[in-house]
Amino acid sequence: MIRQLIIGFTTEGPTDIRFLESIIQRSFEDVAFECDGQIEVLPLQHIEKQTGDFVTVVQTCAQQAQEQGAMVLCIHTDADDRNDINVFTYKINPAFTTISNLQEDNLCKNLVAIVPVQMTEAWMLSDKELLKSEIGTNKNDRELGIHKPPEDYSDPKHTIEEAIRIARQDLPKHRRRQLSIGELYSIIGQKVDLTVLANLPSYQKFKEAIKDAFRKLNYLH
Repeated sequence: MIRQLIIGFTTEGPTDIRFLESIIQRSFEDVAFECDGQIEVLPLQHIEKQTGDFVTVVQTCAQQAQEQGAMVLCIHTDADDRNDINVFTYKINPAFTTISNLQEDNLCKNLVAIVPVQMTEAWMLSDKELLKSEIGTNKNDRELGIHKPPEDYSDPKHTIEEAIRIARQDLPKHRRRQLSIGELYSIIGQKVDLTVLANLPSYQKFKEAIKDAFRKLNYLH
């Protein structure tokens, strides 16, 4: 018998939706292969970001996820720092504990945190060969300014924008079409090699949280 998995997810912004949706889907499908029996991961259900303090936002999203039949809810927030300690200490852990302790049964309490160090764009820098291919350049990492570990950049979005500018400045005018980072979120999210992404500790934490979510459903032992 095939068991189905319905996943809800909420992100900080619209570009995060385009990048993370495929990564979340593929990551859950990866872990599903480790489970006993066959599991079908259904297309994700996006939960609109709410306003308010973080605990309230998570609670509202958890209620909406439950109403939509989600069995797991992924909550994305960037670390906006060189590590994720503060985000987990002051946002994720308090919010998840609050939801877990609530007696209400109209909440999805199977929560998974997605916390890229610095910001989501650091994950886009994880697969540099893919990034260069999509930008359309033969320049090396150092020439493009992307030679450091992805999460060492305090503003990875700006780093990618600069790489695009450097890559395209030497092209003939007839080939110098304006390329924006906005065009890359979906395609890199769909194509990024998850084994390369797994070099980042923040993604490893996300993957472990997925396994915990499967265990709560008794899909993984």
